[in-house]
Amino acid sequence: MIPYTVISGFMSGIGAIIVLLQIGPLLGHQASGNVLDSLSSLPDFLSNLNPTATGLGLLTLAIVFLWPPMLTRVVPSPLLALIVCTLIAVVLLPDSDLRLIGEIPTGLPTLRLPLISPGELKDMIGYGLMLATLGSIDSLLTSLVADNITRTNHDSDRELIGQGLGNLIAGFLGGLPGAGATMRTVINVQAGGKTPLSGIIHALVLMAIVFGAGSLTANIPHAVLAGILIKVGIDIIDWGFLKRAHRISLKAAAIMYGVMFLTVFVDLIAAVAVGVFVANILTITTLSDIQADKVKAIDAPTDEMSLNYEEKEILKLAGGRILLLRLGGPMSFGAAKSISKRMAIVENYEVLILDLSEVPWLGVTASLAIETMVKEASERRREVFIVGATGKVKARLQRLEVMDMLPLRNRLNHRLEALRQAIILLDGHLIKAASSSTAGKE
Repeated sequence: MIPYTVISGFMSGIGAIIVLLQIGPLLGHQASGNVLDSLSSLPDFLSNLNPTATGLGLLTLAIVFLWPPMLTRVVPSPLLALIVCTLIAVVLLPDSDLRLIGEIPTGLPTLRLPLISPGELKDMIGYGLMLATLGSIDSLLTSLVADNITRTNHDSDRELIGQGLGNLIAGFLGGLPGAGATMRTVINVQAGGKTPLSGIIHALVLMAIVFGAGSLTANIPHAVLAGILIKVGIDIIDWGFLKRAHRISLKAAAIMYGVMFLTVFVDLIAAVAVGVFVANILTITTLSDIQADKVKAIDAPTDEMSLNYEEKEILKLAGGRILLLRLGGPMSFGAAKSISKRMAIVENYEVLILDLSEVPWLGVTASLAIETMVKEASERRREVFIVGATGKVKARLQRLEVMDMLPLRNRLNHRLEALRQAIILLDGHLIKAASSSTAGKE
């Protein structure tokens, strides 16, 4: 249910974060803790760059960008860059001052059963729900990024169940709760990963490192990893939509750039929450305007109205004493305002006909607006008819007891029946004239 403008801004924001955070390591410096630190340190990075690290980083970028896509399916370009540039660093530059990954702890964790005290239970449940919610949102957003790249649709239930089981077991082994990793997911997809097998291989490689292969990764330079990640960040950015967003819609472009800005400089979850809220408000506003156009107040026949000949004749003979209020399409709370605006004019008419024949769904607020209109019309001794209420619309009005406010004869299935009864109530002889005129016409 997240609009594409929010997904695009979120993706592009993540891509921008990756690129900005990896500039320092690419130039041989320590990675910054956040984007603002990285940007503020950029002049220092450029004026004091490490030539060896920068050269390896640029070579990494050249390999990942220039390696033919056809060969990537056989030998993924990130893997090739990692191996080639690491070998260069180990064999040709053994005494350089490159920043390396270093030693990785090995061995399996030990079982740690939780110690639960009644006094801490409330806090544990609260923080548990908080972490579960954030982890779920993060994983599903990562899944959306993968969907956007692969043009597929993930199974949200499957993702969350798998994540939940993994975090449950990790908790008993002293592990912290985790979520979907966007960067690794994108690298995986770009390297050709399409099935759960790619995730299994990833887990097996990590397990091999933990069991003793960590010495093979200890000499990987940070500059090489930075080069790979910068390519990933550039690929995550939604260039196609960035170029066209302003041409499609200024509102869509504003949402997308706003989410991107908040993702980079504030917080990922906050960016998505704000983006979804604003996008929904704008969507509701647009739909409300469309629904308002479907609320038509008719007191005289016109060629624009889809009324048959007899209905037009009856309205003409009524001389402006009948108000036909036609509602069309789904009526949400956005349409309630338009309905309420018509209440002020009800007192100018002797008969009110509410035509709901073309309303498939009626929201609570719109239903209450109709209830208020019926009440006020009845209090002012106006005759009220409700026409065409069926299915869910009728059931909702019955639950609100709106239908019970009217006698059975004023609850009709067809608009023409209501108009005929209305004109009889207004002036009995006019219906005869209308019928004669109709017969002559036919």
